[in-house]
Amino acid sequence: MQPKLMLSISEIKSLLATPQKIVITTHHKPDGDAMGSSLGLYAYLIQKGHHVKLITPTDYPYFLHWLPNNSDVIIYTEAQEESAKLVEEAALIFCLDFNTLARINDLGELVRASKAYKLMIDHHLDPEDFDDYRHWSINACAAAQLVYDFIVNELEDGAMMNKDIATCLYTGIMTDSGSFRFESANAAVYRIAADLIDLGAEHWRIHQLVYDNATENRLRFLGHCLSEKLEILREFNTAIITVTKEELQKYQIVTGDTEGIVNYALSVNGIKLAAFIIERTDKVKLSLRSTGDFPANEICKKYFNGGGHRNAAGGFSDKNLADTVQEFKALLTDYKNQLLQ
Repeated sequence: MQPKLMLSISEIKSLLATPQKIVITTHHKPDGDAMGSSLGLYAYLIQKGHHVKLITPTDYPYFLHWLPNNSDVIIYTEAQEESAKLVEEAALIFCLDFNTLARINDLGELVRASKAYKLMIDHHLDPEDFDDYRHWSINACAAAQLVYDFIVNELEDGAMMNKDIATCLYTGIMTDSGSFRFESANAAVYRIAADLIDLGAEHWRIHQLVYDNATENRLRFLGHCLSEKLEILREFNTAIITVTKEELQKYQIVTGDTEGIVNYALSVNGIKLAAFIIERTDKVKLSLRSTGDFPANEICKKYFNGGGHRNAAGGFSDKNLADTVQEFKALLTDYKNQLLQ
């Protein structure tokens, strides 16, 4: 079998030289980086005169709805026929912040079947070979960082950067770098952030809108998780928070309300691995965070149908909540030496 020939950047520039029908999509339950990178690229392509539609596979957190051009977003689960038609008619499909079509649920097979050129901009391990162009690096702290690089350095179109683009990309970088505290937030990332601030991104306001914008239910739910559901396994330097679907209903939890809770477990002194295990209607989902060299992504890939980054990964189980928690605790024995280093 001959290796797939990827489009060159010169060919991409040629394609973008005239108005095109373009679809942008990102992973299901999009987070700050998914929406920030997607809306940032959207604002750039609209400015260039292209006919652009941004389709998300599912809904996304309310605290991201303030982003520029959010009102233009099409949610696939709420507009399936329209979305299918747009994907079919597209000349280019940008796939942001995901590396396999399974990450966009039912929308994935529509994208796979489309005759459009598929362009991946992503920073996750092991990309699936569905794309025609790939701007990819696991060393990037966020997909938004790669979108910045794509526009400014690859397309050499930094003159088109404006406040809306900067605001979206700053949001993506800020959220996926843990507010610039993760190891991936190196000097180059700070230089990009400074440029985005110079372009009009109001860093203080963005932080406030994303992190200081919780509902009362979400805050009470967080308190419940920390006071009643946090379990510390000192023999493994591990912390676990488990949540039942009844608890989700009690606190009227909506998309985005559980985001970031796992980080509180990781913040406990001496903890090297944290797990947030949540019972959903159809399956049990896990969100893992770790420090140092501990491979959270390995656990998710090997045991829980998932993957991700070394220190931030996710997966799911078809078992019930109790059995999933038991399985997670049992596997810690295999990692004990690493967890106690």
